Amino acid sequence: MTLALDPAAQDLLFREAHTAHTFTDEPVSEAQMRAVYDLIKLAPTAFNQSPLRVTLLRSREARERLLPLMSRGNRDKTGNAPLTALLSADVDFHEKLPKLLPALPDLKDGMYAEETVRERSGSFNATLQAGYFLLGVRAAGLAAGPMSGFDAEGVNKEFFGDGRQKVLLVVNIGRPGPDAFRPRNPRLEYAEAVTVL
Repeated sequence: MTLALDPAAQDLLFREAHTAHTFTDEPVSEAQMRAVYDLIKLAPTAFNQSPLRVTLLRSREARERLLPLMSRGNRDKTGNAPLTALLSADVDFHEKLPKLLPALPDLKDGMYAEETVRERSGSFNATLQAGYFLLGVRAAGLAAGPMSGFDAEGVNKEFFGDGRQKVLLVVNIGRPGPDAFRPRNPRLEYAEAVTVL
């Protein structure tokens, strides 16, 4: 069986997708990032809760605030990327539910009234959206360098002092630079990863 997605799009989104470690100095425009967001916002989340929040660090000053919070191996590439995004989960996503899911007006104060439920559900669904975000960056013809090597508590305090947002991922974005990609590592085959019952 063949996939419905065009083979060139399959290559762009998946087969040729690598984590970028270097970038050119070509800027990433606001229009490009708006197009990425306008595409990925349509992908599904539970009850359309859409808890992902994206903080774009364009200025040198913002990047300088982030660099000490990155692990040593991630500092140079973050400092040299044309754009860095902080992907976070909004713990109070339920406040937007009346707009996002008007068919269920009691959901905000019912199922999601308890903060621990919101944290668990928001983190899971924002993580789904983070995956969509990486695909959206690829769909825009850009490279992404997602990283988990950072001081999450420090990033939350520095950029989201009110505790409402919890960082999930830091992503460098731009056009790939010289030696941007490492060789692809092996992947599990179907029989190793899929169980049929």
